[in-house]
Amino acid sequence: MTLDIDAGRGFRPGPDTPVFAPHLIADGYTGPVVRYGDNVWPMAPMNGNPSADVGAIYWDAFPAGLREEFRLIAWTLINGELTASFLRERPASWRTRTSAPIVYQTAWNWRRLAIWMHAQGLGSLRSCDSKTLDQYGSCLLENGTSRNTVHKALIALTRLWVFDGLGPSPLGVGRPPWDVHGVDDYLPPATSALGGENLTEELAPETMGPLLVWAIRMVDDYAEDILAAAAERRQLSAAANSNVGTPASLAALYSYVEGLLAAGHPLPTRMHAGRRCMNIQYVAGITGASIDQVSKRAGATWRPAVSRQSGPSPLQSPVMGKIGERPWREAIDFTEALDLLRHLTTACFVVIAYLTGMRPGEVLGLRSGCCPEPQPYENGGPPQHMIYGHVYKTARDGDGNHLSAGVLREAPWVAIAPVVHAVRVLERVVAPDALLFDHRAHYLGKGKIQKGNGSLRVATLVDRIEDFVAWANKEATALGRGHEVIPPDPHGSIGTERFRRSLAWHIARRPGGLVALAIQYGHLRTAVSGGYAARSRDGIHKLLDVETARATIDTITDLQEDLDDGLGISGPAARRAINAAATVPQFQGTVITARTARKILSNSDLAVYDNPNTLLMCVYNRDRALCHRDTDNSAPSLDRCVSSCANIARTDHHAEQLRQRAAVLDKRAGRLPDPIGDRLRNNADRLRAIADEHDRTRITPLENAP
Repeated sequence: MTLDIDAGRGFRPGPDTPVFAPHLIADGYTGPVVRYGDNVWPMAPMNGNPSADVGAIYWDAFPAGLREEFRLIAWTLINGELTASFLRERPASWRTRTSAPIVYQTAWNWRRLAIWMHAQGLGSLRSCDSKTLDQYGSCLLENGTSRNTVHKALIALTRLWVFDGLGPSPLGVGRPPWDVHGVDDYLPPATSALGGENLTEELAPETMGPLLVWAIRMVDDYAEDILAAAAERRQLSAAANSNVGTPASLAALYSYVEGLLAAGHPLPTRMHAGRRCMNIQYVAGITGASIDQVSKRAGATWRPAVSRQSGPSPLQSPVMGKIGERPWREAIDFTEALDLLRHLTTACFVVIAYLTGMRPGEVLGLRSGCCPEPQPYENGGPPQHMIYGHVYKTARDGDGNHLSAGVLREAPWVAIAPVVHAVRVLERVVAPDALLFDHRAHYLGKGKIQKGNGSLRVATLVDRIEDFVAWANKEATALGRGHEVIPPDPHGSIGTERFRRSLAWHIARRPGGLVALAIQYGHLRTAVSGGYAARSRDGIHKLLDVETARATIDTITDLQEDLDDGLGISGPAARRAINAAATVPQFQGTVITARTARKILSNSDLAVYDNPNTLLMCVYNRDRALCHRDTDNSAPSLDRCVSSCANIARTDHHAEQLRQRAAVLDKRAGRLPDPIGDRLRNNADRLRAIADEHDRTRITPLENAP
C-alpha cells in the first residue's frame, strides 16, 4: 500500500495478519512469517544481507497499556510507503520505505519513550502531544547520551508522529517541536570526532604483521593437511555412528586395543569432563565396532589401561606442510581436526578482508565461484584474478530505498595470490554457489547454532579471530618461534572492522614493508589501489586518500618540530621540505575527512613522504621524480626510490639511523665469510658516507630564510 500524510487510511490488521507484506520479504527467505499478534517480530524476513543480524521487536518489553498502540504504528511503519510529495520536505535520509535496521532502531527508541511515558503516568499515545515530546527530548539531552544517539532518537520520534498519522486509527501524536524549529536545541554540542571508519584505529604493525604471517601460513602451507584431516575425521565419525555391533566387530575391537596394550603403545584418548578417557568415536571408526560396544568395554575393561597408556588419536592423512625445514605436525589428531578447520577458515577471512580492503559484510557475502580463473590479456600480460561480489552499505533502489540484498559491484575487487588461495580453500568447504562463509558449513560443533540461512555473523568472526590468535601464539611458543607471537593490539580487540583502515594505513605509511608483503606478492598500493583507478572514488580509495593525507600532515608536522628543535636537513629537496613544514599551523586541529584529504593531496607544496625503509624523505615533484620516468603518477613509488633523485631530503635523524644501520652491517660482516662480509662492509661504508655528506651540507630554517 502507498500511504500519504494527508490521505492515508488503510487496512487494519488482525492477530493473524502477516507482519510483512509479501513484496517486503527478501528473496531466498525460507523461515516463518511472523503474525501481527505474535509477541516477537524478528526483522529477518526483510533482510537480504547474509551477514546482517537486524534484531527483533519484543512487545513484552513495552508497558502493557501502551503496547497495542505502538504495535499498530510499527505495523504501519513496516508496510507503509511515504509519497514523493511528502518526502520533498523531509531530510535526504528519509526514504519511501523503511529498511529492517531502521525499523528495529526506531522501535527500540519507541520502547524507551513508552517506558518513560509509563513512569510519568501517561497511559496512551493520545497524551503524547508536542509539549510531551518536548519534555522527553529535554530528558534525552540531559542524560549524557552522545549527540549521534540522541539525533537517532529524535528521528525515531518524528517517525512516530508521521506513521501514526498514516495508520488506520490515528491517535493524534503531536508533531515534535524539533521537526518545526530544528534539532540543534535538543542535541549535545557537536564535536570534531568522526564516526564510522574514520574513528576506527588501524591495527598496530607489531600485531598485524605476525597475524598476517600466520593467516597466510595456514592458507598456503597447512590447508591441504587440514582439509584432508577434517574429511577423514568426518568419515570416521560417520562410520562410528552408523556401525552395527556384531561378533566380528567386537573381535576386531579386542584385537585392536589388546594389540596396542601388548606392544606397549598408547591408547587413543581424549579429555572429557576434566578427565582422560578412551576416544570412543575414533576407536569405533577405526575398528568398525559400534559406539555401544566400545563404550561398554572402555569403562568396564580398559579404564585402568587408559590411565596408564593414554595417548593421541592420530589420523592417517599425510602431513605435507612445513614450518621452516620440518613438518608442522607429525600427525593431525582426531580431536583437533575440526578446530584446525575452524582456524583455517578464520585465517581465510583475515587474508581476504585485509588484502582486498573489503568491508566485513562484503567478505561474508561472497559466494563460491566469485573469483573465476582469468583469461590471458590480448597484449600477453599476466592474467589478473578478480573477485565479483556485492556491496551492501550503499545499495539503493531507484527511489533511494536501501536494498538489504545488496547490489553487484560495478567493478570487481583485485585479488592477489594469497586472496585467491583463501577463496579456493573456502570453496572446498562449502557447497557450489553457496556463501563462502555459509554458517551451516562452518558450524563445527562449538558455540550457539545459528538459525536460518546466511553467513556467519560478524560477532562470531570476532570471537574466532581471538581464538585463532590464541592458537597461533601457542603454536609459535611450542615451536620456539617467539618472534612470530602475535602481541595484543594497544587499542584492544582485533575485531573485523579494522582491517580496511589497517590496509590503507600500511599502504600509505609502510611501503615495501612486511605487512604490505612487497617481496612475496608485489607492491600492495599497485595491486590494490591501482585496481580501483577505473571506478568511482568510493570504497577503500577514500580510506587510502585519508590515510595518505594523514601521513603527509604527520610527516611535515614531525619535520617542523624537528626543525624548531634545531635539527638540520640536507639533500636537493631540503629547501622545499622546509617550506612545506612552515605550512603546519594551518592544519593544526583539522579533522582529515575524504574531502579534506583530496585538497591536501592536490596541493603539490605539501607532497612530503617519509620512507623509513630507505632512511630518507621524498619531497615529491613529478617532473623531477626518477621513480616515475614514463608515467604521470601524482604520488611517488616509495619502494623504488633512486639515490640520485632530486626529490630526496634527509634530516639529522636519518643520518643517525644510517650510521646505526652501518654498525649492524659491520657486526654481521664479522660473522660471515670474506666475500659476503666484504660486501656488507662496503654497504656500511656507503651508508656512513651518505651520513657524512649530510653533516657537511645540512641547513636549518634560518639558513633557508631570504
